[in-house]
Amino acid sequence: MRILAFSDVHRDLGQAEELVRMANQADLVVGAGDFASVHKGLEETIAALRPIDKPTVLVPGNNETEDELRAAVDGWEAATVLHGEATQIDGTTFFGLGGGIPVTPWGWSFDLDEEEAEERLAGVPPACVLVVHSPPKGHVDDGLGSTAILAAIERARPRLAVCGHIHQCWERESRVGETPVRNLGPVGAYFDV
Repeated sequence: MRILAFSDVHRDLGQAEELVRMANQADLVVGAGDFASVHKGLEETIAALRPIDKPTVLVPGNNETEDELRAAVDGWEAATVLHGEATQIDGTTFFGLGGGIPVTPWGWSFDLDEEEAEERLAGVPPACVLVVHSPPKGHVDDGLGSTAILAAIERARPRLAVCGHIHQCWERESRVGETPVRNLGPVGAYFDV
């Protein structure tokens, strides 16, 4: 399965259109959050991405809530929003968790503390594709990542973990054990799983 994965589009409708074009060369699309900017522009960005007809897995970023994202994708048949849950597509399991983890300093941000994240990550299945908005602590994060996400990766050993959130780390790669970890950014990247 060839996956196109991206994060942090932040209302860039031109980039959203480019991702729609790139999706033609993928079997599945993953969006790791931050489609909006400070809760603005979510509907327009999702409308620009809606022409993607491949199965699409999305998690909320810290710039939109879970409820806002679920409402925005209503009627988009190809899209599945994950936030502390898993889905299986063509024999591959995907687990997603969005939001800023740990809590950010911005009062408008959609965040989870480490304890909330740990609870929601308890069901991460082994060998899944893990889609999180925030990176694991110590990996593609400039020291700003999540200990709960790191522990979940160490425990479940996903075949791939993708994230975003920390802009200065976009397009960086790391490994947690055997698991490749990629901080995506809006340009998008292809993965074979």
